[in-house]
Amino acid sequence: MIELPLLLVLASYLIGSIPFSYLVVRAVAGVDIRMHGSGNVGATNVVRNAGKLPGVLALVLDGAKGYAAVTLAGYLISRPGWPPLDPTGSSAVHSRAFWLASAGLVAMLGHIFPVWLHFHGGKGVATAAGLFLAIDPRATAAAALVFLIAALATRFVSVGSLAAAASVPIFLQFMTRAPYWMVLVSVVICLIVVFRHRANIERLATGRERRIGGRRDDE
Repeated sequence: MIELPLLLVLASYLIGSIPFSYLVVRAVAGVDIRMHGSGNVGATNVVRNAGKLPGVLALVLDGAKGYAAVTLAGYLISRPGWPPLDPTGSSAVHSRAFWLASAGLVAMLGHIFPVWLHFHGGKGVATAAGLFLAIDPRATAAAALVFLIAALATRFVSVGSLAAAASVPIFLQFMTRAPYWMVLVSVVICLIVVFRHRANIERLATGRERRIGGRRDDE
Protein backbone atom coordinates (compact mmCIF):
# COMPACT_ATOMS: atom_id res chain seq x y z
CA MET A 1 0.00 0.00 0.00
CA ILE A 2 2.95 2.31 0.49
CA GLU A 3 4.55 1.75 -2.92
CA LEU A 4 2.58 4.42 -4.77
CA PRO A 5 3.02 7.15 -2.11
CA LEU A 6 6.76 6.47 -2.06
CA LEU A 7 6.83 6.57 -5.86
CA LEU A 8 4.99 9.90 -5.78
CA VAL A 9 7.45 11.45 -3.34
CA LEU A 10 10.48 10.24 -5.29
CA ALA A 11 9.07 11.22 -8.69
CA SER A 12 7.98 14.65 -7.44
CA TYR A 13 11.45 15.34 -6.08
CA LEU A 14 13.16 14.24 -9.30
CA ILE A 15 10.77 16.34 -11.40
CA GLY A 16 11.47 19.35 -9.21
CA SER A 17 15.20 18.70 -9.39
CA ILE A 18 15.40 19.21 -13.16
CA PRO A 19 17.51 22.42 -13.29
CA PHE A 20 15.79 24.14 -16.21
CA SER A 21 17.30 27.57 -15.50
CA TYR A 22 20.77 26.03 -15.56
CA LEU A 23 20.02 23.97 -18.68
CA VAL A 24 18.44 26.86 -20.61
CA VAL A 25 21.41 29.15 -20.04
CA ARG A 26 23.81 26.34 -20.89
CA ALA A 27 21.97 25.75 -24.17
CA VAL A 28 21.61 29.42 -25.10
CA ALA A 29 24.86 30.95 -23.88
CA GLY A 30 27.07 27.99 -22.99
CA VAL A 31 27.72 29.32 -19.48
CA ASP A 32 26.93 28.29 -15.93
CA ILE A 33 24.25 30.61 -14.51
CA ARG A 34 25.61 29.89 -11.03
CA MET A 35 28.74 31.82 -11.98
CA HIS A 36 26.84 34.97 -12.95
CA GLY A 37 24.80 37.61 -11.18
CA SER A 38 23.49 36.41 -7.84
CA GLY A 39 24.46 32.83 -8.65
CA ASN A 40 20.86 31.77 -8.09
CA VAL A 41 19.42 29.08 -10.34
CA GLY A 42 16.18 30.94 -10.97
CA ALA A 43 14.34 32.78 -13.72
CA THR A 44 15.10 36.31 -12.45
CA ASN A 45 18.83 35.69 -12.50
CA VAL A 46 18.47 34.18 -15.97
CA VAL A 47 16.64 37.28 -17.24
CA ARG A 48 19.31 39.60 -15.86
CA ASN A 49 22.25 37.63 -17.19
CA ALA A 50 21.03 35.76 -20.28
CA GLY A 51 18.10 37.81 -21.56
CA LYS A 52 14.33 37.96 -21.40
CA LEU A 53 13.55 35.03 -23.70
CA PRO A 54 15.71 32.50 -21.81
CA GLY A 55 14.33 33.92 -18.56
CA VAL A 56 10.73 33.47 -19.62
CA LEU A 57 11.47 29.96 -20.86
CA ALA A 58 13.13 29.08 -17.54
CA LEU A 59 10.18 30.58 -15.65
CA VAL A 60 7.63 28.54 -17.60
CA LEU A 61 9.60 25.31 -17.30
CA ASP A 62 10.22 25.78 -13.57
CA GLY A 63 6.51 26.40 -13.10
CA ALA A 64 5.69 23.33 -15.15
CA LYS A 65 7.58 21.19 -12.64
CA GLY A 66 5.17 22.06 -9.85
CA TYR A 67 2.20 21.59 -12.15
CA ALA A 68 3.49 18.20 -13.33
CA ALA A 69 4.04 16.94 -9.78
CA VAL A 70 0.46 17.79 -8.76
CA THR A 71 -0.89 16.25 -11.96
CA LEU A 72 1.10 13.08 -11.29
CA ALA A 73 -0.30 12.99 -7.76
CA GLY A 74 -3.84 13.20 -9.11
CA TYR A 75 -3.14 10.25 -11.40
CA LEU A 76 -1.49 8.03 -8.78
CA ILE A 77 -4.15 8.77 -6.16
CA SER A 78 -6.73 7.35 -8.55
CA ARG A 79 -4.86 4.07 -8.99
CA PRO A 80 -6.14 0.89 -7.30
CA GLY A 81 -3.02 0.47 -5.17
CA TRP A 82 -3.33 3.85 -3.44
CA PRO A 83 -4.28 3.78 0.28
CA PRO A 84 -8.00 4.35 0.91
CA LEU A 85 -9.06 7.99 0.90
CA ASP A 86 -11.25 9.59 3.55
CA PRO A 87 -13.76 12.02 1.98
CA THR A 88 -13.82 14.02 5.22
CA GLY A 89 -10.06 14.65 4.99
CA SER A 90 -9.66 14.12 8.74
CA SER A 91 -6.38 12.22 8.30
CA ALA A 92 -3.51 13.62 6.24
CA VAL A 93 -2.42 10.21 4.96
CA HIS A 94 -5.92 9.50 3.65
CA SER A 95 -6.59 13.01 2.32
CA ARG A 96 -6.49 13.62 -1.42
CA ALA A 97 -5.87 17.33 -0.85
CA PHE A 98 -2.87 16.57 1.36
CA TRP A 99 -1.17 14.41 -1.26
CA LEU A 100 -1.82 16.86 -4.09
CA ALA A 101 -0.34 19.76 -2.14
CA SER A 102 2.50 17.67 -0.72
CA ALA A 103 3.56 16.45 -4.17
CA GLY A 104 3.89 20.08 -5.21
CA LEU A 105 5.79 20.88 -2.02
CA VAL A 106 8.26 18.04 -2.67
CA ALA A 107 8.76 19.27 -6.25
CA MET A 108 9.46 22.74 -4.89
CA LEU A 109 12.03 21.28 -2.49
CA GLY A 110 13.56 19.44 -5.43
CA HIS A 111 13.93 22.78 -7.23
CA ILE A 112 15.55 24.35 -4.17
CA PHE A 113 17.80 21.35 -3.46
CA PRO A 114 18.36 19.64 -6.84
CA VAL A 115 20.44 16.49 -6.67
CA TRP A 116 21.91 17.26 -10.11
CA LEU A 117 23.44 20.57 -8.93
CA HIS A 118 24.75 19.37 -5.57
CA PHE A 119 21.59 20.59 -3.84
CA HIS A 120 22.14 24.23 -4.84
CA GLY A 121 19.02 25.47 -6.59
CA GLY A 122 16.61 28.37 -6.83
CA LYS A 123 14.14 29.95 -4.43
CA GLY A 124 11.14 27.96 -5.56
CA VAL A 125 8.74 30.78 -6.43
CA ALA A 126 8.05 29.68 -10.03
CA THR A 127 7.66 26.04 -9.03
CA ALA A 128 5.30 27.09 -6.23
CA ALA A 129 3.27 29.11 -8.72
CA GLY A 130 2.98 26.07 -10.97
CA LEU A 131 1.86 23.75 -8.21
CA PHE A 132 -0.73 26.23 -6.96
CA LEU A 133 -1.99 26.72 -10.51
CA ALA A 134 -2.66 22.98 -10.68
CA ILE A 135 -4.26 22.94 -7.23
CA ASP A 136 -6.45 26.05 -7.41
CA PRO A 137 -6.30 28.37 -10.46
CA ARG A 138 -8.53 30.98 -8.84
CA ALA A 139 -6.33 31.44 -5.78
CA THR A 140 -3.25 31.42 -8.02
CA ALA A 141 -4.70 34.12 -10.28
CA ALA A 142 -5.48 36.27 -7.25
CA ALA A 143 -1.94 35.77 -5.91
CA ALA A 144 -0.50 36.66 -9.33
CA LEU A 145 -2.43 39.93 -9.16
CA VAL A 146 -0.97 40.58 -5.71
CA PHE A 147 2.50 39.93 -7.14
CA LEU A 148 2.00 42.42 -9.96
CA ILE A 149 0.62 45.13 -7.70
CA ALA A 150 3.37 44.71 -5.09
CA ALA A 151 6.20 44.42 -7.62
CA LEU A 152 5.06 47.40 -9.70
CA ALA A 153 4.30 49.55 -6.67
CA THR A 154 7.68 48.93 -5.03
CA ARG A 155 9.73 47.99 -8.11
CA PHE A 156 11.11 45.03 -6.17
CA VAL A 157 10.63 41.51 -7.57
CA SER A 158 11.34 40.09 -4.13
CA VAL A 159 8.54 42.12 -2.52
CA GLY A 160 6.13 40.86 -5.16
CA SER A 161 7.20 37.27 -4.56
CA LEU A 162 6.88 37.56 -0.79
CA ALA A 163 3.49 39.27 -0.99
CA ALA A 164 2.15 36.67 -3.42
CA ALA A 165 3.42 33.77 -1.30
CA ALA A 166 1.84 35.22 1.83
CA SER A 167 -1.48 35.76 0.06
CA VAL A 168 -1.95 32.21 -1.22
CA PRO A 169 -2.96 30.59 2.10
CA ILE A 170 -5.36 33.48 2.69
CA PHE A 171 -7.00 33.07 -0.71
CA LEU A 172 -7.20 29.30 -0.30
CA GLN A 173 -8.81 29.64 3.10
CA PHE A 174 -11.22 32.50 2.58
CA MET A 175 -11.80 32.83 -1.17
CA THR A 176 -11.89 29.26 -2.48
CA ARG A 177 -12.52 27.40 0.80
CA ALA A 178 -9.80 24.85 0.06
CA PRO A 179 -9.49 21.71 2.24
CA TYR A 180 -7.69 22.07 5.56
CA TRP A 181 -4.63 20.04 4.60
CA MET A 182 -4.16 22.02 1.39
CA VAL A 183 -4.22 25.29 3.30
CA LEU A 184 -1.78 23.92 5.88
CA VAL A 185 0.72 22.78 3.24
CA SER A 186 0.38 26.15 1.51
CA VAL A 187 1.44 27.83 4.77
CA VAL A 188 4.55 25.62 4.84
CA ILE A 189 5.30 26.58 1.25
CA CYS A 190 4.86 30.27 2.11
CA LEU A 191 7.29 29.97 5.02
CA ILE A 192 9.86 28.27 2.78
CA VAL A 193 9.58 31.10 0.24
CA VAL A 194 10.10 33.66 3.00
CA PHE A 195 13.10 31.73 4.35
CA ARG A 196 14.66 31.48 0.89
CA HIS A 197 14.28 35.25 0.53
CA ARG A 198 16.00 36.06 3.82
CA ALA A 199 18.95 37.69 2.03
CA ASN A 200 16.51 39.81 0.02
CA ILE A 201 14.73 40.84 3.21
CA GLU A 202 18.04 41.88 4.73
CA ARG A 203 18.88 43.94 1.63
CA LEU A 204 15.43 45.52 1.68
CA ALA A 205 15.96 46.52 5.30
CA THR A 206 19.33 48.09 4.51
CA GLY A 207 18.32 49.71 1.21
CA ARG A 208 20.62 47.53 -0.90
CA GLU A 209 18.01 45.49 -2.75
CA ARG A 210 17.92 45.87 -6.50
CA ARG A 211 14.84 47.50 -7.97
CA ILE A 212 13.41 46.42 -11.30
CA GLY A 213 15.79 47.90 -13.84
CA GLY A 214 18.49 48.51 -11.23
CA ARG A 215 21.95 47.01 -10.81
CA ARG A 216 21.73 44.49 -7.96
CA ASP A 217 20.37 40.97 -8.18
CA ASP A 218 17.64 39.78 -5.87
CA GLU A 219 17.36 36.31 -7.32
